Amino acid sequence: MKTIIKTFILSLAILPGAVSCISLDTPPYDRETDLTFWDEDPDAAFDAVNSCYNTIISMQELLYGDSYSDNAYIGLQVGNPNSIGNGSYSTSDDYVEAVWDSRYAGIRLCNELLTNIDRVPGLDPALKNRYIGEVKVIRAFHYYELYTRFGDVPYTEDAISIPESQTIARTPRATVLANVLRDLDEVINNDWLPASYDGADKGRITKWAAMAVKARVCLFEGDWDQVINLTSTIMTEGGFDLFRYTANPSNSYTALFEIANEGNIEIILDRQYMPVSFEHRDQYNFLPPSFGGYALLVPLQELVDSYIMLDGKTIGESDDYDEDNPFENRDPRLAATIADINGSYKTATGTQSLVAASDAIDVQAGATVTGYYFKKYWDYTYRAELYSGLNPIVIRYADILLMNAEAHAELNDFNATIWNATIRPIRERAGFTDAGALDYQGETGDELIELIRNERRCELAFEGLRFKDIIRWGIAEDVMDGWCHGMKTDAAIGTDNGYKRIEQRTFDPAKHYLWPIPQADRDLNGNLTQNPGW
Repeated sequence: MKTIIKTFILSLAILPGAVSCISLDTPPYDRETDLTFWDEDPDAAFDAVNSCYNTIISMQELLYGDSYSDNAYIGLQVGNPNSIGNGSYSTSDDYVEAVWDSRYAGIRLCNELLTNIDRVPGLDPALKNRYIGEVKVIRAFHYYELYTRFGDVPYTEDAISIPESQTIARTPRATVLANVLRDLDEVINNDWLPASYDGADKGRITKWAAMAVKARVCLFEGDWDQVINLTSTIMTEGGFDLFRYTANPSNSYTALFEIANEGNIEIILDRQYMPVSFEHRDQYNFLPPSFGGYALLVPLQELVDSYIMLDGKTIGESDDYDEDNPFENRDPRLAATIADINGSYKTATGTQSLVAASDAIDVQAGATVTGYYFKKYWDYTYRAELYSGLNPIVIRYADILLMNAEAHAELNDFNATIWNATIRPIRERAGFTDAGALDYQGETGDELIELIRNERRCELAFEGLRFKDIIRWGIAEDVMDGWCHGMKTDAAIGTDNGYKRIEQRTFDPAKHYLWPIPQADRDLNGNLTQNPGW
């Protein structure tokens, strides 16, 4: 059932990742309304909680996230993350400010609810605790997104006034992290949230979602013992599993991201949209022209090359790799996630192949510049002009398995039992059958860690996680410095070994591990310091 989470009008449809003018200095909402809203409206808490849900993440932010990693490239120059990907962004970057503003707008909505919920008349105590739990998880997620990008950030649990917003200083990262973990522990340990929801409440934050958010925070911090504890509990008690499409098991990975299968057994937390009444149109920016798209966001050759062969070996190790036919004998997730000019997309009536005249590399404006198109999150049930109500997935069970595997590898206690509980089922669902891919080959140390990191990259490609991974692994300067590439072409000029040069990128480890504090906010608030190098 498609979840309906009612949109509260005061949320102003804030979408993180979209350009926003709402920041720390956001004025209070209409005071005449606010004076009576909480005290006289029995539905005030319900409406306010729903407004907080609308700030978790947007489809745009999730999709664009890979463009400032080595997975993708985006052609837009203004108000979008291309400058982050190539390292040319500054303290006045529009996208950086949009992320900062929208996250703080979401935090403000959460703080408004937490400050005023005691004023709501007739609110059942258990329901009150549930609302508090949901909103504290959302607020924790916002602060996690902020400190992982900006380091020290202003931290407040109050709906502060304009004068206060213009004096608040940055809170040390360690304190923000401690507060985030405190809130999540409070929600988890007090059992404020149910294990599941039914009916119209399906899609709300459960105790497992709270635990999964905490696992993601601990993963970023490299707290491997906590990651294992949290993910193991979800694996043994949460009732989740990898989604398998019974009508066509070989198509399970593709079907996982289709609107007909939303809310399936793999989904721990997703962002709720609704066909017709609350939609996005972001697939327009990754679809080929023959599908009505204008492909600004495209996969890079570096991502294509990361997918292993059916025998479990890399393209550099396997005798089955054919550079002239790179999609043959490959990880089935490659063709499910990416299309080249010989590829196709599922439609409501079957499949539709790409058209060379309109979709080939550089053939026209809106055609791919790399030779590849994204397919994941393609909603073939779209309405007119590619409008879609498809929910982007924030956390799913495969991520829990991969977190668990990575933590065991980092602690050097990985074995075949852990492999069979984590990596093997992910590969089986993907469609691997060769023992070389499915059986544990005894990898240890750095070789094992690299294998699991690559598995994470391929399984979760285009889900907005790659950037945080390369930052927490400390490899950004290795993978984000130099030319990124498109497909192999016949041209000799502008290529490396025949692969088209797309963009020369720069990642300066002295400054780029943290984004700059937006200058517009510093102009308003003299107590906001700047990150090193900016």
